[in-house]
Amino acid sequence: MSRQLIENPVHDETVPESAVQNGSCVRNGNLKTPREKRKVREQCENVRRNSSSSRRVSQLQNGEVVEAVTLFEVVSMGKQAMQSVVDDWVEAYKQDRNVALLDLINFFIQCSGCQGMVTAEMFQSLQKKDVMQKMTETFDEDNEDYPLIRTGPYWKKFKANFCEFIAVLVQQCQCSILYDSYLMDTIISLLTGLADSMVRAFRHTSTLAAMKLLTAVVSVHLNLDVNKHNAQRLYEVEKKRISGKRTNYRLDQLERKRKEYEHKLLEIQNMMNAIFKGTFLNRYRDVIPEIRATCIEEICSWIKTYPDAFLNDSYLKYIGWMLYDKQAEVRLKCLVGLQGIYSRKELVSRMDLFTSRFKDRIVSMPLDKDHEVAVQAMKLLMLMSQNCEDVLSAEDCETLYQFVYTTHRPLAVAAGEFLYKRLLSHEGDEEIQPKGGGKFGASTDQLKRLIRFFLESELHKHVAYLIDSLWDWAGKFLKDWECMTALLLKNTEEDGEELSDAHESALIEIILATVREAAEGHPPVGRGAAKKILSVKEKKIQSEDCTKITEHFIMVLPQLLAKYSTDAQKVANLLQIPQYYDLDVYSMGHLEKHLDALLREVKDIVMKHSDISVLEASSRTYYVLCSEEMAIYSQVDCARTQLVDEMMGQLNQLLDGFWQKEEGFCTDAGEVSRMHSALRRVAAFHNAHDLTKWNLYDKTLKLLVFEMEHGSLPVLMILPALQCTYFSLLWQLAAVSENPSKETLFALGRELRRFSQICMCFLHHKEKDVREKAFMILCDWLLILSHQDLNNNEEAVGLLDYLPSTSLQEKLLLFIQEHVFLEEEEESKDLTEEEETKDESCKLDDLHKKRSLLAAYCKLIVYNVVEMTTAAEIYKHYVKSYNDFGDIIKETLSRTRHNNKIQSAKTLILCLQQLFQRHAESQDSSSGVDFSSASFTNMKELARRFSLTFGWDQVKSRESVAMIHKEGIEFAFQGATGVDGKCLPPNLSFLLIISEFSNKLLKPDKRLVYTYLQRYIAEPLPCRGDEWQPLIWYRSSLLANEDEESSVLGSSGEWTPVGTSKMPSFKRKLSNVALVTWDLRAPFEDLVRFLAF
Repeated sequence: MSRQLIENPVHDETVPESAVQNGSCVRNGNLKTPREKRKVREQCENVRRNSSSSRRVSQLQNGEVVEAVTLFEVVSMGKQAMQSVVDDWVEAYKQDRNVALLDLINFFIQCSGCQGMVTAEMFQSLQKKDVMQKMTETFDEDNEDYPLIRTGPYWKKFKANFCEFIAVLVQQCQCSILYDSYLMDTIISLLTGLADSMVRAFRHTSTLAAMKLLTAVVSVHLNLDVNKHNAQRLYEVEKKRISGKRTNYRLDQLERKRKEYEHKLLEIQNMMNAIFKGTFLNRYRDVIPEIRATCIEEICSWIKTYPDAFLNDSYLKYIGWMLYDKQAEVRLKCLVGLQGIYSRKELVSRMDLFTSRFKDRIVSMPLDKDHEVAVQAMKLLMLMSQNCEDVLSAEDCETLYQFVYTTHRPLAVAAGEFLYKRLLSHEGDEEIQPKGGGKFGASTDQLKRLIRFFLESELHKHVAYLIDSLWDWAGKFLKDWECMTALLLKNTEEDGEELSDAHESALIEIILATVREAAEGHPPVGRGAAKKILSVKEKKIQSEDCTKITEHFIMVLPQLLAKYSTDAQKVANLLQIPQYYDLDVYSMGHLEKHLDALLREVKDIVMKHSDISVLEASSRTYYVLCSEEMAIYSQVDCARTQLVDEMMGQLNQLLDGFWQKEEGFCTDAGEVSRMHSALRRVAAFHNAHDLTKWNLYDKTLKLLVFEMEHGSLPVLMILPALQCTYFSLLWQLAAVSENPSKETLFALGRELRRFSQICMCFLHHKEKDVREKAFMILCDWLLILSHQDLNNNEEAVGLLDYLPSTSLQEKLLLFIQEHVFLEEEEESKDLTEEEETKDESCKLDDLHKKRSLLAAYCKLIVYNVVEMTTAAEIYKHYVKSYNDFGDIIKETLSRTRHNNKIQSAKTLILCLQQLFQRHAESQDSSSGVDFSSASFTNMKELARRFSLTFGWDQVKSRESVAMIHKEGIEFAFQGATGVDGKCLPPNLSFLLIISEFSNKLLKPDKRLVYTYLQRYIAEPLPCRGDEWQPLIWYRSSLLANEDEESSVLGSSGEWTPVGTSKMPSFKRKLSNVALVTWDLRAPFEDLVRFLAF
């Protein structure tokens, strides 16, 4: 019975040792001589010749099983120890070097993915060039896949086994056949020839093999050099010992040994030169980036392994040149290799010329577009900074420090290490203790340097990014909150130097950022795609940090709030700390008295300030502390009620005084300011707390109605009143959603419509801020109402259903057009530098408001609150306003396409149609459409940009693109006189616009669109004049690939070449489409039915 081939050949006791060759096991007792074994081998190779992927060969001859495994299969499987594989091959080589070398040659050929095999006759009779030519002819050029670039764990392991085989082969041969002037000459000649091949697979595989071969030979050279020096020393010692004697056998033996080492070194040196000059010098600049990367990776390895031979400018220059390579993979190999060199101080002293020549390039590489290259460049600069004295100038360091603010976290962390070790941490320096022996000496010094850097960087709003960058390196001193708060609570420091106001503000921001980083355990918003999943150890550290924060700030925070109670910026930051508390510490530690102190300070701050950031932070603090499941709830709730009572009492008193006036309008600026402050306090708290029982809604609504009727209220009163009314309705809506009743629903529905009418009226208010606030509230309000889930109560949903009418949709769209896309004329003024800075700041704020307005309206489109067709007006500004609003418009387009592909496509084509009609109306009807005009060129560019949004997946977007062509064709021939289509359609030039989408059509869809186009035109085409050129160009865009495709199919006998100008020939192509598109038949038929509709 035949026996299946095993991957690791096991040597039977009946098989002699000489029967095992090249990793093959021949179990046949009748094969005694090498000639018989060679015959079986050649038979097996002929069987495998037509299959490069065959792994097993099993034949039954004369009742006996013959099993054979090629060297390629043994190495690729990796089941057998590489040492054993190489030992078997070396033994085979010693018995018959030609046969063994033939196996090794075929091993390299097969590793390249070539299906050809070098036979013994070819090996003996043909020249190297002829053998390469034969192999190139048998290589499948259409198949660009080969083992080294295949993906998956199997082929990744194959590459590792391939490299290991070469290394072990040289290692095992270094004491014997490596110097026989035949093995290495043949291998080097083969690899050099393959490396010069036009076939990528040959070049890539042979270059990798040659580079690994040189790496292994370098190790041999290094060992020989050590042995030679040892032998030389022994020789000298022995020579001194026997001075005066004539001869000595030991001395002669050492002399012969020394000369033998010198001879071997000379041969190894020749091998190294042959590989380096024959392969590396030609392939380090190969067009294939993988080959270039391999060369650079290995030359870095040679330099690190044998610096005495390779660490000089003759070799380093190649690494420096490749730092400018266009491919990130190659640049990355250069940087990683240089890290290994610069990390060793004994090598750095020999890199002076290289460092001075390429330092500027390395300093610029953290700006590389590839993130990994940028990170490794920063790590290399860190090593250069540590091991090269004064290599980086102060300007270089200042530039590199700023990378702590980048959004890419690995680069920011690498820059954080650079900043910490260069500027903040003086490791090795003697710590300077402050006068009096303060315990915070080292931390205080580091904090002062950090604050100084933060202020000098002038990026004050990015402190969270700075702390996150330093967190992995400076976590210990960044968690020293005791030191930080001690600095703030002391009027002067112990050394007499007082913190300035700016330094105090910066330190408070740093405290808040460190507290947030420790409590949340993930990077700040904008740095990192999502919150990372914390490990058990990280969760434990996070929990301990939260407890430490709570225990410290419970006692210290009231003191800090009392000290800075009049500074809005400092207080707003300090009030954010309690949201990171572990509130159980209050009750477990019996620290309620500190809670009372905190609540008193927060209440005083609320009544002092009207700054919105302070009020929102205070409201948030009460919200966090008022957790019903906590033991401190009743204590905090009581304090909150008292505060709200006081705020509402103050507001009621002001409102009573206001309504008692005869004209109903207060002209006193102080009274307006007090009313504004009271309303802002209430609005800030109403956002997070339900104040319905204080009947706030009626009071603020009365103000809005008064403004709508008289229009005389100050803006400072209208804005917070609008906000309070909006929050009141939201709280009512939330209450009704939990327990809906018909009466409350009717009342709430009435109030909803009333408030919406007020907001619509305010869209035309004379004050811009009021208009924008009303628009934002209206958009949010419509979005909330359209997606209410009232416990699946259909009656409740019907009563509160409030979708915008056509009139309201038009008003919202008109508002966007007038307030977002309408360009304001800028007056040319001569401004000072300070005024220019202020003007730029105002422009940025204005742009931010416009983006918020546009985003609010686009949400209504995305969530189907308004008609999707209204997006056509937005899309018109995609190119013109791309820098300001391109991301918002593109996201809207993507979301609407995800919701409804067909309707989204119709919206796009509607946008282009409206622009075309506007363009046509502006043109002289007698002269036709001017294709070179700016408006027509802009339309084509807009269509091109629209087509790019469909991406590369044509199957995914085929329905949308086909619908664009269908609607475009219908529009182009709209209004054409005559049924035969011989009269010129007025919109024919629109075909030029939709031709921008032709490259997004699948080939079968192009044919389908072409046949649809044929319905509107007669045969022969009336294309006599220039006015029909759009039709010709559009047809060409649909038939662009037909000639190429037909020639390919025609050459194989499946499809005869046909011209593109005749319709019958095109129909012949349609009849053969099943040959190449059978897999798309079902969806293709659906598309036909759809477009024919």
